[in-house]
Order: sequence, then structure tokens, then C-alpha cells
Amino acid sequence: MGQEDMGQTCATLLETIAAVPQLRTPDETEAFLDPMPLGELASMWCALQRVSRRDQAGSIWAIKLYFDHLPHRRPHGALDLVLEVLKTETDKPTVMQLNDKFLLALFYAHGEEVMARVEHEAAHNDRLRWLLGGVHLGPDDPLMPRIARLAEAWHADHLAQRTPRESLDCANMSVAELARAWVEQYSRSERDQDDNLFAIMDFERDLRENDPDKMIDWIVQILKIESNPVLLSLLAAGPLEDVISVGTIDRIEREARADSRFRELLGGVWYYRASDELKTRLDALVGQGR
Repeated sequence: MGQEDMGQTCATLLETIAAVPQLRTPDETEAFLDPMPLGELASMWCALQRVSRRDQAGSIWAIKLYFDHLPHRRPHGALDLVLEVLKTETDKPTVMQLNDKFLLALFYAHGEEVMARVEHEAAHNDRLRWLLGGVHLGPDDPLMPRIARLAEAWHADHLAQRTPRESLDCANMSVAELARAWVEQYSRSERDQDDNLFAIMDFERDLRENDPDKMIDWIVQILKIESNPVLLSLLAAGPLEDVISVGTIDRIEREARADSRFRELLGGVWYYRASDELKTRLDALVGQGR
């Protein structure tokens, strides 16, 4: 399938997903998806891997959670889906997501139950043996030697997927450039993430520890260019929540009083473990109606 056809197929599937308003609870989602033919489920899962994180809301989020829970709830159904995707999907970055999304959970939660079937399938499935090359359980896990005997080359493909075309040099970027880079990296689907995301995360940690004022400048700048609720929830629960401390609360108060959007962003912060002083001052900013 060509890239254009693939894009059209994904768009059609996602339009179908978005048009299903009843998927508000796990039970409703399971009732909708469990009877679906395996081929359709596999196509839907592949389409979801291409969805930007900023669009993962509503029914799309509900279906994403369905697939996340599938290895725990229906282990052999999850393995069926892995094999179907391996058989039908040609896009390597999409197929590589099967490890994080299915195989690791399967082996951790139901390893003994599914291992014999995995060995049987791998005996005549080159793509499954390649995929198993990316499975790493604990060094003392009794399944690891059995997986290692099946696994084939994976690391070169994984390295190619994670290596960005151009690496971010966060330390030499302006706050405005950092804000644009944060939005770009956190908007990507997991399929499209690379090591630049980890560069951003490492730089966030460095600023929180060494220059929290610049971290707050960064958050304020992101607010100026971004309004997507999914990304703002990540901004609140991540950088903003992590940078709040006794040392930064004066600055936090100033920003919240000057900017209603910053004050609204504080509503997405969980601070129940904060000191009594911080709780009191944050409560005064966001109110009790959280």
C-alpha cells in the first residue's frame, strides 16, 4: 500500500472512531470492539499509532485504552492481533510499536500462558522472531533465555527509529525555540518519537534543578503558542507540577495573577503532597473547585 493510500485508510478509520459517541466507559468500548473482526481491529490499531498525541481524546482515547488493556484482559486475543499486524502491516515504525504495546505486557502478565504459543509461531514467522529481538524482561526472568533463543536482529532498526534527522541542542536554544520544540515533540505519536524527546525531558530536569525561573519562562512561552487541551494537561502535570516549590511559589503567584490561562493551567496540577504552606497558597490561586 502506498503512503497516500495508507493515509487515506487511516483517515477513514479515524473518522469512524471519532463518529462513535457512545464510547465513554471501558464496558461500552469493549462491547463495541470485542466482536470486531481481527483484520479490522488490526487496521484500527495501526491507524491509531499514527495519531498525534494532541488528537488522542474522546473515542480515540477510549479505543487506545482498550488496546492498552487487551494484553491483560485477553492475552491470546492480543497475541492474535500481534500476528495479524505482523502479517498485514508494512510500515516498520508502526510494527515496532507492538513490542511496547503488546509483547512486554503479555510476557509480564501472562508469560507462562503464552510462551509455548509464541515459540510455536516463531518457528515459521521471521517477522515475529525479529520483533522478539526488542523484548527485554528482567535479567532473572525465566522466560528471557527462551525469548533470546528465538530473537533475531532488532537493534539496528531500533537505533534508526530513535535517531533524529537533526538533534536538538537545547542549551543553545532561545526560550521561544524551546517552546516550539516542546510542542512539536510532545505532539508526536509514540510511533514518531525519537531521542529528541528525551533531550527535551533531560533539559527540563536540568532547568528544574538549576534554573527554575527559566523553566517557568519556558512554560509561559508554551502557553502563548499552544491551546490544545491534551498538550496543556501534559504541561500542567509535567513541567509546571515539577517546578512548583517553596523557592518558586512567589513567581508562580505573580504569573497566575497576571495571566488567567496560567492560573487555569495550575488547575491541572496535583499538589496534595506539598507542604501546608504551598497547599494554602496554591489553593488561593486555583480555588477549591478542582
